[in-house]
Amino acid sequence: MMRYSKQEVMQYVQEEDVKFIRLSFCDVFGRQKNISIMPDELPRAFAYGIAFDGSAIAGFGDETHSDLLLHPEPDTLMLLPWRPEHGKVVRMFSSISYPDGRPFECDTRRLLKQAVADAEAAGYRFAFGAEQEFYLFRLDENGKPTKQPYDEAGYMDLAPDDSGENIRREICLTLEQMGIRPESSHHEEGPGQNEIDFRYSDALTAADNAMTFQTVVKTVAHRNGLCADFSAKPLDHAPGNGFHINMSVKAGNPVDLFGGKQLDLPIFTVKAGDASDNLPHMIAGILENISGMTAFLNPTENSYKRFGSHKAPRYISWSDENRSQLIRIPAAAGEYCRAELRSPDPTANPYLAFALLIYAGLYGIQNKPELPAVADFNLFKADTAATANLMRLPETLHSACQAAVDSAFIRAHLPQAILDIYCNR
Repeated sequence: MMRYSKQEVMQYVQEEDVKFIRLSFCDVFGRQKNISIMPDELPRAFAYGIAFDGSAIAGFGDETHSDLLLHPEPDTLMLLPWRPEHGKVVRMFSSISYPDGRPFECDTRRLLKQAVADAEAAGYRFAFGAEQEFYLFRLDENGKPTKQPYDEAGYMDLAPDDSGENIRREICLTLEQMGIRPESSHHEEGPGQNEIDFRYSDALTAADNAMTFQTVVKTVAHRNGLCADFSAKPLDHAPGNGFHINMSVKAGNPVDLFGGKQLDLPIFTVKAGDASDNLPHMIAGILENISGMTAFLNPTENSYKRFGSHKAPRYISWSDENRSQLIRIPAAAGEYCRAELRSPDPTANPYLAFALLIYAGLYGIQNKPELPAVADFNLFKADTAATANLMRLPETLHSACQAAVDSAFIRAHLPQAILDIYCNR
C-alpha cells in the first residue's frame, strides 16, 4: 500500500483530477463518519484541521462544547474506485482534536496508536488479521432491506447454489484497487452468509482495513440491489456473524549480538503447552480480562444472541484448533502462528478491540498469570459436569457493562468518557 506525505497528497489531488476529499473518522461505537472537502481546502485541513459539530455525534459532547477538528492523515490516502472516473473521490482517515490542539479523548483510532506505542516501548509488536462475516439480503419493492437471504447455499458451496460468488469477486477486486489484499473468500454456513479474509498486518492498518472493508461490502451490495448485514445475529435460527480476530506478537527490535543486524523473530511458537513460549502468557492475559472487555467486543443487545451456538463461544476457555473455544490456536506454522479470538462480532469498533487486546496481551506477557487448563473437548456437546468449572462470558449487554465498570484493567486503559458512553446507554 502506497504511503503518502502531505505534499504528495496535494500533488496527487492536482494531477489525478480529484474533486472531493473525504475526511473519515468513526464514533466510539465504530460507526464510520465523514465530511467532504474540495481540493482548495486541503492545505487548510493539513495546517489547522476542519471543524465539525461534535454534539451531533453520540458521545462526542454536548452543545456547550461542540467544536472539534479533523486532521487528515496523509499516509491513509485511498482512491474510492466506485466513484466517477472524472472528478475522482479520495478518502483519508483523520485524527480528532479540540480547538486548542488537545487530542480528543474519544478518538478511538488515537487510542489504538497509543496502545501500539506502549507495546513498542515494552519491546513488542502485535499483528492482527480480521475475519468479518456478513449476510446478503434482498431488498423489497421499495428498496428496503428484508430478511430474505440472497441464496440458500451452505459452507463453501459453489455457484449456482452460491449466488454471492460474483458479489464477493467484485468486493475483492475493489479492495485490491484500494491497496488492500484479500487472502480468500467463500460462502459461510448461513443462507446468504459470506466471508472474506485478509492477510495479517500491523494493528492500525488492520483496523483501518476492517473499517474500509465494511464500507466496500455495503457499497458493492447496494450497487447490486442487495443489503449487506454485519449485525451479530441477523437470523434467529441461523449462524451469527463473527469478527474473528487473529493475533500474534513479535519482539520489537531484537538484535543479533554477533552480527549486529536487526532480526524479526517470533516471540512464540504454535506449541501451546510449552511453558517457554510467550503465547500461553498472552492467552492467559486475554482470558483473565475478557469479561471486562466483552462490552466493547460485543456492543449490542443482539450480540449476546449469538453466544453458545453455531461455533460462537459461551465459555472462557482455550484449546488447539477447537472451534468451540473462546480462543483457539490454529494449526499453522512459521509466520502464521497465532491465536484466534472467536467471541467478537462485526459491530465492535476495531480500534477499541485491537487496543484492548494489545493491552491484555502485554498484561499476560509482563505479569504471567496462570493459564487455565486446556479445554480440549467439544463445548457445544459437553454435559454440565464437563463445563461446571468453566466461567461463562457475560450473557447480556447489561452484565457485560457491569463487568467493564468493575474491571481495573478497563479503567486503566480506557478513558472514563468511553466507559460511560458504552455502559450508560
